[in-house]
Amino acid sequence: MESKKKNNHNSSFKLKDCVIVMLSTGYRAQNLREFRNGLTEVHPDSIYHHFWGRFLQPSFDEPEYNNDFASWVVHGLNEKALAERLSTIDPAHYPDVESLRSKVIETVEERLDESEYVTWSGADQQFHFLRSKLIILDIGLEVHTPEELGKAIKDISLGSIYFHFIDARRRTESHKDDYTEWLAGLGKKYKPLINSIQAIDPYFSSLKMIRRSLVKVFEDFGLGNRKPPGDKL
Repeated sequence: MESKKKNNHNSSFKLKDCVIVMLSTGYRAQNLREFRNGLTEVHPDSIYHHFWGRFLQPSFDEPEYNNDFASWVVHGLNEKALAERLSTIDPAHYPDVESLRSKVIETVEERLDESEYVTWSGADQQFHFLRSKLIILDIGLEVHTPEELGKAIKDISLGSIYFHFIDARRRTESHKDDYTEWLAGLGKKYKPLINSIQAIDPYFSSLKMIRRSLVKVFEDFGLGNRKPPGDKL
C-alpha cells in the first residue's frame, strides 16, 4: 500500500533545478526618454527578467538596488531619487507583468514630468534590455511527505529554490510557489505551514536567505532535523 501511495503523482513532489540563459531583445537606451520608450515596447519577459533575473546571476556583493532598472538609473544617469523610487517597486505585489510594467513606466514618466527633463547624454553605458530563458534540469529527487521536503530543502541548489519558490509564481494559476501548491493538496492540517511559507518575502531578499527561511519554517513545524519546542501540526 505504501509503495502505491509513493507512486501516486499527486502525493509526490519532484524537485527540479534550473539555470538562466540571457538573450538580447535588441532594445537599448542611452537616456531616460529612450529608457521609457524601451519599457513601453519591450517583450514582457524582459520586464520580468530585470526584476527577478538577478537572483540567478553571480554576484560578489549585495547590490545597492534590487532591480536592474534602478541600478542603471543611478549609475548610468546619476538619478538617485528615481532609482530609489524604482527600487521600492515590489514585483510580487502585482498580479501580472503588464501591471508591473505600467508601474515602472508611470514612475519614470513622473520624473520626466517633474521638469522639462531630458538626459541626452551622461550615461556612460547604454541600458540593454535583456530577456532570459530558464533551462529546467531534472535532478532525480522526489519527496513524498512534508518531512522529506523539509529535509531536502537544506541541500538543494539555489537554482532549485528559484524555480520552485520564485518562477512558480508565474506558472501556477494561483500565482503561488510550488511548495505551498503541493502542501495544499495534502490536507488542511498543513495550512499553518503554508501560511508561514507564504509570509517569506521573495523579493527583498536573496536565494540564500530564502532557503534559510524555508529551512527554519519547516524546522519550526517539526519537519526538519531540529526538534521544535512544541507540536504545531
